[in-house]
Amino acid sequence: MTVIQKKSDNPIAHLSKQQIEELGNELDAIRQEIIDSRGASDAAYIRKVIKTQRYLEMSSRGVLLFSVFPPAWVLGTLGLSVSKILENMEIGHNILHGQWDWMRDPKIHSSTWEWDNVTPSEAWKHSHNEVHHTFTNIVGKDNDLGYGIMRVDEDQKWHPFYIAQPAWNFINACFFQYGIAAYDLELGKNLTRPKDKRPEDFDEQVKAVLTKIRKHMTRDYVIHPVLSIPTGSFLPTIGANLVANWARNMWSHSVIMCGHFPEGVETFEKEMLDDDETRGDWYLRQMLGSANISGSKAMHIMTGNLSHQIEHHLFPDLPSNRYAEAAVKVKELFAKYDLNYHEASLPAQVYSAWHKVVRLSLPNGWLETTTIKNAPQQLGVLAKMVTGNRRTRRLLQRHLDSKAAKVTRTERDAVVKAA
Repeated sequence: MTVIQKKSDNPIAHLSKQQIEELGNELDAIRQEIIDSRGASDAAYIRKVIKTQRYLEMSSRGVLLFSVFPPAWVLGTLGLSVSKILENMEIGHNILHGQWDWMRDPKIHSSTWEWDNVTPSEAWKHSHNEVHHTFTNIVGKDNDLGYGIMRVDEDQKWHPFYIAQPAWNFINACFFQYGIAAYDLELGKNLTRPKDKRPEDFDEQVKAVLTKIRKHMTRDYVIHPVLSIPTGSFLPTIGANLVANWARNMWSHSVIMCGHFPEGVETFEKEMLDDDETRGDWYLRQMLGSANISGSKAMHIMTGNLSHQIEHHLFPDLPSNRYAEAAVKVKELFAKYDLNYHEASLPAQVYSAWHKVVRLSLPNGWLETTTIKNAPQQLGVLAKMVTGNRRTRRLLQRHLDSKAAKVTRTERDAVVKAA
């Protein structure tokens, strides 16, 4: 089981209520220390990143005016991809978290910033800042966990349509900004409701998204390609914009997947949200429900410092350039309270997240009981579960559970014998 409350070896069972509160107080102190030290160097950092991104975008689009020539196409596409990733991750995401509101700069403020994404800022701030960061990794409450289209925990009942979730996840990655827009609108749920049961502002929200989509499409696939016509670069410029948008979508999807979905990241039951949840309880959920990516400073900037996802979830309103500093002290607290600080390289985290997507697309116990020798038989079982009725699935699931339990006992006995 991945839901933490049902684990036989609960990673927080050793902590008393008092220790959890002490942990919360120590994290509050780390946060306050950074708040008290924010200043000119931090403000200079975000202004430099914004200036760099804007110059990079302008120069890349200038190069793409001559994208009929392959070197210009490659250089312009690469630059435009990087600029879109920077705007989305290190700039837009973090400004909309209010990380730079303390500067009192109306041009770099969460209340005025509109990012280069088809989801309007206000809609995203609600679904991400208010919902996801409050109910992090709580199955049934945090819709960022699987975006409502994937099975994310063994406790979730398996249905045949989950077999396709690796394909859904890849498609979602390719068109990620549109998937997020649909998710923020709760499009599937609201379109199946009678109109009088939808949110009062639903039509206005849809209109706002469509307006942004039209604006982006016009800019990337009409205006800039038309400007390239004199050099014969109309179609190459369209292609460059398609690739840049695809690269931004794939990158942001991968980074976000690595932050909450790798094997070993904890998920939680709704019951954890009792009336007496404290600041310490909330901190603990952020610590165990997030994972970091190790790497260079350049990689951290390109991820919007979401490579420090643990620190971001503990302190979502702190300047992103300070997360590396906070991480040193946060790691010490993980060690002090005997908790797992989940960190790995980007390739390792991407592999782990996708492994989990594939594993949970299959019925519980199927992978654990499948070998090269019995693969044909196991594929037959899977086919029956996909095409069979509920009774068939229930009976076959019991069979898989029984076989998986035997495998687990055999492996445990082997470990004991070897010891």
